[in-house]
Amino acid sequence: MSKRSEPNNEQALATFIARKAEVDALLTRIQDASANHFNANPDEVHWGHAGSLGHVAEKLREITEFLNV
Repeated sequence: MSKRSEPNNEQALATFIARKAEVDALLTRIQDASANHFNANPDEVHWGHAGSLGHVAEKLREITEFLNV
């Protein structure tokens, strides 16, 4: 029978740091897109744009609720 090894905290920390870097990069992309009005031309915005942005807001709300922030 194989013995289960103890969790390696160094590996967990390295994975955590890598995933944090990924989250930071995604947040930067979101901030850049927001600064550029999500590539929407104000003269061409329609309800599809509003609905898509509503979906984005809903997903971000889920994330903030999950993180309790």
